[in-house]
This record gives sequence, C-alpha cells and structure tokens, in this order.
Amino acid sequence: MPNTIARFIDIHIVQSVPFANLNRDDNNSVKTVRYGNTDRTRVSSQSWKRAVRKYFETAIDSKALRTRRVGARVARMLKEERGWPADLAHRAGQHAAAGSSIKFEVGKENGIVLTNAMIYVPETAVAELADLAEEFRGALEGAKDIKKTADKSVLPKDRIDAILRSRNGVINLFGRMLAEVDDAGVDGAVQVAHAMTTHGTDVELDYFSAVDDVTSTWGDATGSAHMGHAEFSAGVFYRYATLDLADLLANLKDGQEAARELSQAFIEAFILSLPQAKKTATAPHTIPDLVHISVRADRPLSYAAAFECPVSPAVEGGYAASSRTALATYAGAANKLLGTGGIVSSGWASLHDKDLTGLGIRLDSFPELIDRALDGALGATSGDGEADA
Repeated sequence: MPNTIARFIDIHIVQSVPFANLNRDDNNSVKTVRYGNTDRTRVSSQSWKRAVRKYFETAIDSKALRTRRVGARVARMLKEERGWPADLAHRAGQHAAAGSSIKFEVGKENGIVLTNAMIYVPETAVAELADLAEEFRGALEGAKDIKKTADKSVLPKDRIDAILRSRNGVINLFGRMLAEVDDAGVDGAVQVAHAMTTHGTDVELDYFSAVDDVTSTWGDATGSAHMGHAEFSAGVFYRYATLDLADLLANLKDGQEAARELSQAFIEAFILSLPQAKKTATAPHTIPDLVHISVRADRPLSYAAAFECPVSPAVEGGYAASSRTALATYAGAANKLLGTGGIVSSGWASLHDKDLTGLGIRLDSFPELIDRALDGALGATSGDGEADA
C-alpha cells in the first residue's frame, strides 16, 4: 500500500471531430459557446457524460437504471419473465413505484405509476423489487389498483427504500441525487467539463432532399418527396475530466483494488466514448489526437485557459497541431507557476511523432498511459512526481 494516495486524476484530451452534430439544442442546432470573444462549437458535459457512462457500464459489465418508470419495468419483468397475469403484474408494478418515500403520480390513460423524481439504481434493483412482489403476492392479489396519489401500497416502504439505496460501481463513480429517500444520495467522484473547440467555428447548414423511389422509377413526376436542412460543424475539441480518488474510495469502502478497476474503466471510457447524435448521418468516429493524464495530490487543474485565445491553423493547415502545442505550452507554464510539488505522475500519448515538453513522460499507447497513471495514483509515493512533471 502506498504511503501517499494522490487525490485527483486529471484527463486532458485534444480530439479532432469532422462534420457532425454530436449534441443538439432544443432547436436541433449545434450547441455553441462564446469564449475569448470567439464562437466555438460546444458539446455539453451531460451529453458526453452519458456516452461515457454507457461505455463504462459495458466495460465493467454492470448497469444502472435512471427512470421514473421503475414500476413499469417491474410489471414487465413479472409478466414476461415470471409468468404473472398481466393485470396482477401491472398492479404489482404500481405498488412497487407507489410504495417508496418518493411521491408519485398516476397516468390517466395507462394507469402507470410514475415517481415524481427520477430514481437511479443498479439494474438489479428491478429484480429485487420483483422478488419483493413475489413475497407479497397474496397481499397484491387482494389489493386494489393504485388510482390516485392518496392510495397506499401494500408493499413495505422500508424494504423498497432499502432497494433504492443500493449501489453499484456506476453509482459509486458518477454519484446519485435522491433527496426523497434518506441516505440514498451519493457524491459523484467525477467532474466533466463541457467540451469546446480550441478555435472559432462556423455552423453550416446542410440542405437535403429525399427521393421517392416509385416516382423515380416511373418518371411521371418531378421534385423530391421531402426537403429539409440540418446544422453541423467541425473542429478540434479540448475535453477535460477529473476523478477524485478520495471521494471514490469513500463511496466504495472496498479498498484500492475496486478503486483501480473503476478508475481504469472510467478513464478508458472518457478517452474512447463519443456522443451518438446523428451518427448514422455523419459517422464521426475519431479517436483523440492527444491524451495527457496528470495525477495530482493538491487540486484539479483544467487547461481550458490554454485556448481562451483561439489557436491559429498551422502552416500546413489544420488546428490539431496548434492545439497540441498550446496545451503543452500552457501545462508547462502552469506547472512552473504552481510548482511541481503537487504532481504525483504526469504522462501523455499521441497519434503524432512530434515530442512535446510540459506533459511529462511519453507513452506509446493509451492503455500504457492509463496503467502508469493508476500506478502513480494508487501504487506509488508522491516522491516520483518531480521526475515526471
């Protein structure tokens, strides 16, 4: 066990994304931000965090469920997997959703009970609620359907609340807000910034039309069957996230082995995930140009200010090379200003051959970079930091 456990793992990414719209606003427009008196393309932290969470769930083979319709999920499981009659399964789902400390409402058309707050539980909680319904099947058979908010569930509230308090690796990492159930809240161990381009961007309109195949074959009419337009942009993004190991260890209570497993899966997910909006029309499946990971014992440090002044294109064209240089220059200047005493480990990996100073030790691959960062964070003392910085 190391003498010193670093607190923060900072992940900095420079990534080129081609013609795409990874994250749309309520008008289906590209999200933007004005930074450094320049309009940039932006991808919200919520959008990219969801992509990270889905990748992370697959990596650790454990899923979490965020929904107001947990009762409907319980009802479907009882009907389709456990052979309950449809009406009884529906009633059981109602009572499961209405029986917790969370207030609820009843759908007028379908009678589905919706919790007023979104719950966030391990996927296994659905089966646990179904098991509870099995245990109280007799009471449910004699009970009435939930038709209004004043109706009471025949299922025990304390047992339902206990299930809603349950956690898995996803919740221990990303956290949970559920104020209605005592002791169900979990402080998230990760913070994710909005991604933005390192340079100014323009939003482009793509006009399109759809051909009617029958009209095209018969040739008896002209014109398209449908016309429309969509917004897209392209650019080089700076992405940043930080993982608070102290919060993660406090959530886990399982020691460093579990923390390392979850940390490794999260870092990989943050590096390789991509929001899926309009993927069938754009297929923007790039990988990062550069990833820099800094393990710190003092405080998290974003390098977003490196791009407050938008980068200029390189002589040969493109913004990626200028963005990598700006990131490395800012990192070196920031570490000089702050001193390197808080740096436990620092390294980077890139698609490109050019060496960069200010980012620590260069590694050949992302897996090597992740392993080395975790060795520094969970398996080495802070005395190694100065040599890496």
